[in-house]
Amino acid sequence: MALVSVSVVLYGMDYILLGSAKDLTIWFLGNLAFLPVYVIIVTLMIERVLKERERQSVMRKLNMVIGVFFSEVGNRLLKELSAYVVSCDELKRHLLINGTWKEQEFSTTLEYLRKNDIKIESSHCEKLGLKMFLVEKRSFLVSLLENQNLLEHEDFTDLLWSVFHLVEELEARNTFENMPQSDIDHINGDIKRVFGYLSREWVMYMQHLKHDYPYLFSLAVRLNPMIDSPDPAVY
Repeated sequence: MALVSVSVVLYGMDYILLGSAKDLTIWFLGNLAFLPVYVIIVTLMIERVLKERERQSVMRKLNMVIGVFFSEVGNRLLKELSAYVVSCDELKRHLLINGTWKEQEFSTTLEYLRKNDIKIESSHCEKLGLKMFLVEKRSFLVSLLENQNLLEHEDFTDLLWSVFHLVEELEARNTFENMPQSDIDHINGDIKRVFGYLSREWVMYMQHLKHDYPYLFSLAVRLNPMIDSPDPAVY
């Protein structure tokens, strides 16, 4: 009723200023003819706005799930798997995120992780501890897959599946001694897949924290798994 009243007032002002009912009628019919087009445009705009709000809401929930994952599994897994990376010092330099980082630094690091072909060597690493840790966390990982919102985040879902596969490969072996080179290469490939997904997701999660939750970002920087001796104390 309010909109109709505003329309009547505006048409009344047009009639007073122009004094021509014929011109006013022509304009009214012209606007009426375009009304379906207006409805389509407005509907599409509103639908896009609503979808974007829904997507942002889903992503906020997803980032909460991702945060729990890194607190329970991801940070320690990233630290342990970094020991399997050949020439890890260079990689660590790119992952030493600090409070001064801006969007450009995060983008540069993600580009480096996507293009850099890391080398994994697990033959001289102690894999039993990694196996026990991942087997212990299996039920937690399963609970994450029960979250339907994960379907909106394909990369994180791929990360979980790659971690599950690594758990199965490690659990299937009773011993890691005297492994043939072909089997070592296979495990190296599984670890490489997990580390690739994990490192990229971690950087994107840290970027999210810096943008939306600076107080959580501050602690995450101090506990960076790429630091040899992380210290939660603020200096």
